[in-house]
Amino acid sequence: MKIKRKSQSSSAIIGAIASTMLITAAPLAQAEESLLNALSNGKASYSARLRYENVDQDNKPEEANAYTARLTAAYKTGTYYGFGLFGEVESVHSLFSNNYAHKSQAKGGTYPVIADPNETELNQGYLFYTGLEDTSVKLGRQALTYRGAPFHRHIGTVAWRQNWQTLDAFSMSNQSLTDTTINYAYVWNVNRIFGEDAPGAWDNFDSASHLLNVQYNGFKPAKVEAYAYLYDFENADVFSTNTYGLRVSGGTPVSDSTKLIYTAEYATQSDAADNPNSIDADYILAEIGTKTSFNGPLKMLLLKASYELQEGSGGADRFVTILGTNHAYQGWADKFLVTPGDGVEDIYLTAVAQAYGMKFVAAYHDFSSDHNSYDYGTEFDILATKKVSENYTVGLKYADYNADSNSMNAGQATAIDTTKLWAFVSAKF
Repeated sequence: MKIKRKSQSSSAIIGAIASTMLITAAPLAQAEESLLNALSNGKASYSARLRYENVDQDNKPEEANAYTARLTAAYKTGTYYGFGLFGEVESVHSLFSNNYAHKSQAKGGTYPVIADPNETELNQGYLFYTGLEDTSVKLGRQALTYRGAPFHRHIGTVAWRQNWQTLDAFSMSNQSLTDTTINYAYVWNVNRIFGEDAPGAWDNFDSASHLLNVQYNGFKPAKVEAYAYLYDFENADVFSTNTYGLRVSGGTPVSDSTKLIYTAEYATQSDAADNPNSIDADYILAEIGTKTSFNGPLKMLLLKASYELQEGSGGADRFVTILGTNHAYQGWADKFLVTPGDGVEDIYLTAVAQAYGMKFVAAYHDFSSDHNSYDYGTEFDILATKKVSENYTVGLKYADYNADSNSMNAGQATAIDTTKLWAFVSAKF
């Protein structure tokens, strides 16, 4: 009986230990399985864009012709205790020919620049966290914007170029306050469109910059946006600035089919960090127009008149938007990607139509300087796109910049006639 009791006692102990191990192991196994599920049950996405671009620039003996392909593959995991991962690889390659100049190439004397490098890189790669109420957090390389496309005036991805601009950053967005979104980011590196091999001034920006953007949607006639962008670029001191601004944009119905649309924005910019220049420049944007819906083949028509001013006092004292998607502003010929020393005043008209399953955009720009008040030139832009299925889009785009021949404009980049043509097909899955 003693032996039996001993055996029973031993069995009880062994059973207790085994039970404890099973109880302990179960959550670990479940946690391991949950982590595996989060990693494996994510979502993959792919995109491709084939494009032909032609640039005819009066100061270059040859036209530039670029046949390029942009391919991306991305994967977003599920969440584990609120944490997840997102990664995206981007590959850009020239096809058929390479008759264009790039900042990393030695053809700038013969051909105009087309800023699409041959490069494969990590476009995005970040850890995200959704465990805080009404808050999202990202850490790593990310595409960061605070407005819907194409309104990326100050912070953008430059998505028109084949190699996108992304930021190595910590970012967070909070919606705890009613009708309010508060965005903050700390940026330590800017991955620019020119690629890792671009030399000197075209290289990526080493950064210690702070971005703050607050948006309020509770005022029904318009959305209100306030921002502070504090740039500190360690290898590009001339672009280290503090920018503070306020934007109001919205629309008001004037009939069952027509809405009055409007935008007003003001910003002021000063030198910051180790910027060797003294900067005190303002930015002004004013827009008004109408957006009308129709029942026939013409579905929508938007007409808009706009005025945009980036002040300049000559030389380095000018308002710049160095991280913006500047191609979307001041003409698609890209004559004003970096604000001239004398600033730029742009008075322009825009028409957008949706008809016959297509989208059409046309714009006319009249450019002049802020300082000394002389004409730069005029530009006409036109775009036509069509979705041929849920996944595919084709398009044509054209820009024609005609420089003014006045003596004040002579000798500047703004005095060079330039035309650009694009044909493209894109796919997203």
